Amino acid sequence: MAGRFDPLNRTAVRGGRTDVPPGRGGTAGAGAVERRWTPEGPVDLGLTLGPLRRGPADPTFRTTPDGSVWRATRTPDGPATLRVSRTGTGSGTEIGAEAWGAGAGWLLDHLPALLGAGDDPAVFVPRHRLVHASHRRRPGLRLTRTGLVLESLIPTVLEQKVTADEAYRAWRRLVRQYGEPAPGPHGLNLHVMPDPRTWAIIPSWDWHRAGVDAKRSDTIVRAVRVANRLEEAAAMDLPEAARRLEAVPGIGPWTSAETLQRSNGHPDAVTTGDLHLPGIIGYALAGDRDADDAAMLELLAPYAGQRHRAARLILLAGRTPPRRTPRMPRGDIGRF
Repeated sequence: MAGRFDPLNRTAVRGGRTDVPPGRGGTAGAGAVERRWTPEGPVDLGLTLGPLRRGPADPTFRTTPDGSVWRATRTPDGPATLRVSRTGTGSGTEIGAEAWGAGAGWLLDHLPALLGAGDDPAVFVPRHRLVHASHRRRPGLRLTRTGLVLESLIPTVLEQKVTADEAYRAWRRLVRQYGEPAPGPHGLNLHVMPDPRTWAIIPSWDWHRAGVDAKRSDTIVRAVRVANRLEEAAAMDLPEAARRLEAVPGIGPWTSAETLQRSNGHPDAVTTGDLHLPGIIGYALAGDRDADDAAMLELLAPYAGQRHRAARLILLAGRTPPRRTPRMPRGDIGRF
């Protein structure tokens, strides 16, 4: 539905838009554990799970022509692969899920949370025309809650102060080199990200070849050394969870917000310290392309408690200020 109204540009993709073909899934593969779940309202799989995708070739995420979304992840019980698809039509649409691997049961137990069962979009009240239009066009947007911190924290650290393309390339290379093939069907070539111990022993030259500087790699190593403590943040309130993450040197408000938006699904986890977001929101709501964090937060103040949802709806609208300078050049320190 959204594609009929708004452009699929980089801003909309950052807002979590991932187009899923209008199929109805297929039959479960061999060895799959199955679950069916009927949500109380509409759920758009692409919009809800889209923020978990790290670039078009993310080795942990796929969409397929039958309308399925696939995820490979590392749960507390071990690696697992999940396939989610719609299996019905109308207001009573049913969600079908199949999972493989040691963590299959954990994934299916957390399926409702992953698809936004703990999210309450009814409390959101649009205060701007653009936000109202974006909200009306996306009744199936739910805020996902994975309950997993590291799987969102590590790719977010890789995105610190580099272009998205550089971060996506690093994520692909490191997951494919040091992760493991995902359980279940192998035709999609999905991989599960490395476990904490493996992240901690990646040699400096492979970080370099992946284009990751020492500051980011050191932050990831410090984080995985306290992995259990960080994973506890998934069950904490937003301020406490942010403090837990930001106790690790190299993790600041930008990184903690981008992580907790996914792991905790908090509707008010607004991102600050971002190079582009204040200008996008300032331009979309007030015509101010030079807005800073303070101006952005003032514009989002009417959405207190729901500022992350408001920001996502603005990004999904795809309205961006005209470019005044060339796009930031892509770098690759691995070539040096």
